[in-house]
Amino acid sequence: MRIDDWPPESEAAWVSRRKLLMLASSALIVLPSACNRPSDSTDSLYPKAIEHNSGEMIYWSATAIARAILEKRISSEEVVKAYLARIQAVNPKINAVVQLRAEDALADAERADASLARGEVKGSLHGVPITIKDSFDTEGVVSTGGTKGRAHYVPAEDATVVARLKAAGAILLGKTNTPELTFAWETDNLVYGRTNNPYNIEKSPGGSSGGAAAILASGGSALDIGSDTGGSIRLPSHFCGTVGIRPTSGRVPRTGHIISYIAGAEDAFTQIGPMARFVEDLILTLPIIAGVDWRDPAIVPMPLGNPREVNL
Repeated sequence: MRIDDWPPESEAAWVSRRKLLMLASSALIVLPSACNRPSDSTDSLYPKAIEHNSGEMIYWSATAIARAILEKRISSEEVVKAYLARIQAVNPKINAVVQLRAEDALADAERADASLARGEVKGSLHGVPITIKDSFDTEGVVSTGGTKGRAHYVPAEDATVVARLKAAGAILLGKTNTPELTFAWETDNLVYGRTNNPYNIEKSPGGSSGGAAAILASGGSALDIGSDTGGSIRLPSHFCGTVGIRPTSGRVPRTGHIISYIAGAEDAFTQIGPMARFVEDLILTLPIIAGVDWRDPAIVPMPLGNPREVNL
């Protein structure tokens, strides 16, 4: 089913989020229908990675993709090519990815596969392709923050969270759309225009991390990083049926984000967090991006607990 054929006319105008996710398996977003857990003997980097026995790899969790690359069941190059093809197919209708580094990403994937063949693993995201919200600085890639004043701005260095993800082996596919300066609950700006909800392109994916949520929901990326001042991770995740977490204030450095740590009275409201289709990917990613960088003065050296140890 095409993006603009959703939802079917026979469906009620309002459906629950649970029902929406169930219906998605037969619509644009074909979530894997069967999965199991890996054996206890597999690598401890991915203790509870979901292994998908059906569905395309673009709908696997980032954790499962990382595990499959590490075990050499798939290559990073294969995964990057699959995501690039998906972005090419869906992005003309949803306008979620606003900068694409296709050739560079493929070159990065080739290097990742070559280093793995030599027994060298950068980290827990080795060879995994990701996207990044356009409010974050990315070295050598236009980073507008959705504002015309930065329409041609190319940063000389990565934001702290981007640098940490790359150090863990992640491969940047491209940048996802944001409203101007991230200040809106929809995703539209004068540089790139409006991002549409993949379930219904006449609707909004929410904001300000709407580009991230839209491409995640469409199977065009396994992982993105959002920012949240007043719901900018949480609202798009709800609108698009994805997941995200707004970490506690003081947890993740905002260095290199367009709303950084110099926002005055508003400073404590803006936090940086991962977005994905699976909760296990939030668990994998948050420890990578959390912790002091000695540049954002509000970040404290507080240990990060393991959510799997929480007994509710």
